[in-house]
Parts: sequence; structure tokens; C-alpha cells
Amino acid sequence: MAPESLLAAVDLGSNSFRLEIGRIGSHLRIERVEYLKETVRQGNGLNGRQELTREAMERGWECLARFGERLTGFAGGQVRAVATQTLREARNRAEFVERGSELLGFPIEVISGEEEARLIYRGVASSLTPSQQRRLVIDIGGRSTEVIIGQQSQAQQVASFPIGSVSWSAQFFGDGVLSKSAFATAISAAKQRLAPARGAYPGTAWDCAYASSGTANAVADALSAQGLDGHLITPAKLRKLHGQLLEAGHVDKLRLPGLKEDRRPVVAGGISVMLAVMELLEVAELEVAQGALRQGALHDLLDHEPPADKEAAEVLALQQDFGVDQEQAARVSRVASGLWRSIRSAAAGGADTAQALHTAALLHEVGMRIALGDYHRHGAYITEHCSLATWEPMLRQRISQLVLGHQGKLRKLDTFIEEPDLALPLMALRLAVQLCHARRDPQLDGIALERSGAECRFSTPSGWSHAYPQSARLLELEAAAWSKTPWSLKLQLR
Repeated sequence: MAPESLLAAVDLGSNSFRLEIGRIGSHLRIERVEYLKETVRQGNGLNGRQELTREAMERGWECLARFGERLTGFAGGQVRAVATQTLREARNRAEFVERGSELLGFPIEVISGEEEARLIYRGVASSLTPSQQRRLVIDIGGRSTEVIIGQQSQAQQVASFPIGSVSWSAQFFGDGVLSKSAFATAISAAKQRLAPARGAYPGTAWDCAYASSGTANAVADALSAQGLDGHLITPAKLRKLHGQLLEAGHVDKLRLPGLKEDRRPVVAGGISVMLAVMELLEVAELEVAQGALRQGALHDLLDHEPPADKEAAEVLALQQDFGVDQEQAARVSRVASGLWRSIRSAAAGGADTAQALHTAALLHEVGMRIALGDYHRHGAYITEHCSLATWEPMLRQRISQLVLGHQGKLRKLDTFIEEPDLALPLMALRLAVQLCHARRDPQLDGIALERSGAECRFSTPSGWSHAYPQSARLLELEAAAWSKTPWSLKLQLR
């Protein structure tokens, strides 16, 4: 892989140092190539004089030397290294930064809390689908918490508070004891520190709320491991985890399912801060976002706004990456959309269904470059996992199902085939694929597709089956496939 096609971001956080390398893909997408994380715990290395201890600096330097080896060959404009709250506080940061920059091979920038918040928001926005909603983003790091409101990819209001999972764990749970009194004191102190956010971030200023980075991901993992929806964090779910920490009584006895070992010493502080900020801002639920500061830094390096039509750009990029016949894809999409409009119902006629059908038609052959046999299965995997920020989960699932079902037996979709909003667009897509089998515009004059309940009737004008015998044969096979489902396809081929 050519080094010039890569970008790298180094995030020197209070708990962990992270290196993310991304490739500039089609239409200026950034695709992850490599991600390295080391738990350095520099936030615990500040002494009473607010200086990093020699041991803390050595841990950081050793990590940066390893990162530096990986970044050999990168040019200056391809790498951004940023340090956050711990180095903002450290009186001897100049010594650490000078040696660290030498080992890394690139200058380390100690950024302000406001710049950290801006980059966090841009990183979170890069992982979300385009929307005009006003987004509240809360990021609880090791020694700072950022609160941001923004729209699209731009932060509009930012704030940074010197409070986080590492510092709060050290201050209120330093002896490892997880008691009611310690939690009550930690939450109360967090609310006092975050109090300016109450008036600055009222509920009327934002439409939806997200949580990002370490504490949010640790909470999500712990909830998911217990059979709860970790994608959404609520105060009630946090209180459940809080209760489990109290039951353990001590950090050394804490065995919370799903909690990674490096998070165990700092989870109490993180949960305390998250409970405080959710209660203070009256946030009913936080959706866990995958983007973070390092993704924001990568997008800053790219210095390019996301395309206005992110879905169109993603579809075109996938078509180009996987060698899709774009003319054929567009042809199938036109025919499928026309057929579906003739049989859709109120139950299966929404904009999301139309979007899923259109996108699936444009990408139905995306798996062919991997293997011609079972290419629809490869295509379903690609549409399910590529560029997660482009489609909402339910839409993504429907696109993947349509790609999977556009050829072959229908029993692979038995669980979903009874649903009109899958079955009807799928029938339209499969018919379009058969009608366009010769990779030219099919003769559709006089062709009709009608629906009555679970029965669909496909009719042709006189002489059509004689003029197009292969198409007629493919349609007969298609009708046989649908006869094994709750739906039927009746043919009137003349």
C-alpha cells in the first residue's frame, strides 16, 4: 500500500495512547487500516507538584517509540499527534513533548480543551449518517469531559471540563473501595464541576444525544454482556452497573461481565461522571457513537468536507472498488423501482423501502469480484459491513437482505419473507434482474405487474414470450421459486 495514500492520527490521552491509520479511499473516504492502543495511564502520573513522574514519562516515551516505528515513511502532512488534559496540566510537559516528538518522528501538539471538543465532534459526526438534527455529544475521557453541540460535521458550541474517569477514580476511589458514600460524593462533586453546562446546554438546544470514547464504550460493553441494549445508555442502566460495583465493594473484587481489564481501575470514576452529566443535563438516553478524537484529527488532515450526498458517494465508491457494471446496476434499479411501484402497499410503500430497493439494485452485483459463485452472499456481507456511517442499522439490514435474496432460493430469508416491506421489493428486484439478464434495456411495453393480497400477477403482450424465450424461461423459474413462500407469482406470458 502506497504510504502517500495513508493518514495517521496519534491521540495521547490521559488513560491510553492511540494510533489510528486510515487510507484515503474512493471519494475521499477514510478507511481504517490499523489501530493500536496502549494503556499508559499518564493521568495517574501527575505528582503533587502537577509534574509527570519520571516513570509516567518513560511509559509514554516507550509507547511513542513503538508508534514511531510504525509511522516510518509517513510525511509530515500525513500525521497529526495531539495531547490532551494530562499534558495540559503537566508543568513539565515541555520535556515530555520534546523527547516524545523525537521518538515519534512527528511534532506533538498539546491542544486546548476547546480544540479537543471540536475534534471529538468531527470524529463522532464522521461515524453518523447525515442529518440536520442538532447533536449533543458527551465525551468522558481520562481527565477531561467535553460537551459539544453541533450539526452535520461542524461543532457549534464546545466546552471542556477538567474531570474524567482517571482523575475521579483517583480522587474518590483511590483506595479501591466502592461504597455508597464514595459514589455519592463523586457524583455530587462532578455536578458541581459541570454546573456551568446546565444553563449553556439546555434540552431545547439539541435534538439527540451521543456518548463517545472510553467510558461510553466500557459501559456499552458491560451492558451488552448482560443481555441489555448497550447501544443506548440510560440513567437506569447506569444505576444497575452502579449497584453491581457496590456489590463488589472493592476494585480488586470487581468482575463485571464485558468490562476490559484496563478499564476496571477507572470505571467507578467514569460512571460517576456519566451519571452526573446525564442527571445535570436531564439526558434521557445517550446513543453510543463510534467516532472519537482521532477520527476527527484524520478528517482535519484530509481537509475535505463530506460529500453533500453521502449515500450516493458511498454507493459509487463501492461500485468502483468492486468493479460493478454501473450501467447494468442503474438499469436494474430503474426496472425494479418501476415494478415495485405497481405492487407496493401502504404497509410497504415508505421512503425507506424505496431507498433500500434502489441501493440494493445498484449494489446487487458488488460481490462478483470476490467470487462469481454465491456472489450474492459476498455482496450481502459487503453491504452489511462497509462504511457503517452511511445507513441507519435497520436500513442497512434491509439493503443487505435484498442483496442476499436477489438470486437463488428464497428459503434463506424465511424468517423475513412474510413481511411485505421485504417480499414486495424483493420480488420487484428479482424480476428486474431476470428481465435485464442480457445486460440491455428490456422491452417493457405492454408488461404489467399487479397485486391482490399475497398474489402478484405478471402479464406480457401477445408475442412477447416468443420474442424473448430466455426471459420467459427465467420468469417461469422465478414463479416456481415464489410458490414455496407465502407469496405467489402468477404468469400470463403470451
